[in-house]
Amino acid sequence: INDTGISEFYLMGFSEELELQPLVFGLFLSMYLMTVFGNLLIILAVSSDPHLHTPMYFFLTNLSFVDICFTSTTVPKMLQNIQTQSKVITYARCLTQMYFFILFTGLDIFLLTVMAYDRFVAICHPLRYTVIMNPWLCALLVLVSWVLSVLHSLLQTSMVLQLSFCTEVEIPHFFCELNQMIQLACSDTFLNNMVMYFAAMLLAGGTFLGILYSYSRIVSSIHRISSAQGKYKAFSTCASHLSVVSLFYCTGLGYKAFSTCASHLSVVSLFYCTGLGVYLSSAATQSSHSSAVASVIYTVVIPMLNPFIYSLRNRDIKEALMRFSGMPALKGPIVLGLKKCP
Repeated sequence: INDTGISEFYLMGFSEELELQPLVFGLFLSMYLMTVFGNLLIILAVSSDPHLHTPMYFFLTNLSFVDICFTSTTVPKMLQNIQTQSKVITYARCLTQMYFFILFTGLDIFLLTVMAYDRFVAICHPLRYTVIMNPWLCALLVLVSWVLSVLHSLLQTSMVLQLSFCTEVEIPHFFCELNQMIQLACSDTFLNNMVMYFAAMLLAGGTFLGILYSYSRIVSSIHRISSAQGKYKAFSTCASHLSVVSLFYCTGLGYKAFSTCASHLSVVSLFYCTGLGVYLSSAATQSSHSSAVASVIYTVVIPMLNPFIYSLRNRDIKEALMRFSGMPALKGPIVLGLKKCP
């Protein structure tokens, strides 16, 4: 008999072996602290440095804030369950967790798209950059991202509220994921699945095409500029942390242009490949363990790596962090060489 008044679920997590729980707890706690500390440093450094009050860093601070909230939606509850040896999460908290998870996932997607558009304007229309990317447009883009994410999250959560759940309330995951919730339902889930897949294709797929279009225009624009110097250096720099897509787009760019897009492309590639893979592959037969591991990449690992990726080759961020921490900024030569005018 369907139990429409179900009061709690059980988050099964990764492993039921007690000897592995301390290892899992320590690993996720360290990653969570690094995520919060790293992204918070980015926010404080950009906010305290007037030189970084530009559209690019405005979007970066918003992305860092969203990443903190994104990780805080899932990891603290998992750590609490491991510490208390309890896997219970109430029905209301499960829906709340799912709502905020969908919300911050959408914000991540939209902000990555907005940042791609910002790089497109900066590289393809540098003389009009300050006119196009004015403060009003930047604030409007972020506001629209919030509104669309809130509406999408409300839609998905309200549809889950219409489902009935049986006595099987074990979620083979470490948080209340939309796909897992739909699979546990006893009532007809055809409409829920259609809305979930349509939203994934429209929001994630549409924004991804927008990102690809922006970078195709960037590549086309820079390809016409003779900048052979730095191509090999750009490739060797990005090879350690860029995916195949990032390498494909960035190895043909000049060093200066590469540094503005490489970090963004690496985040986009990792986020979209893992996030879309989890949802679009749910129709096929796959283990819940593999789905949970893939979810860890885009819910925990990527938010943790963002501060390192965006500041690894960003001299402005490094100097801002040094000034914020009270350390003297590294001063490098501004002019490498000058030719004597005749």
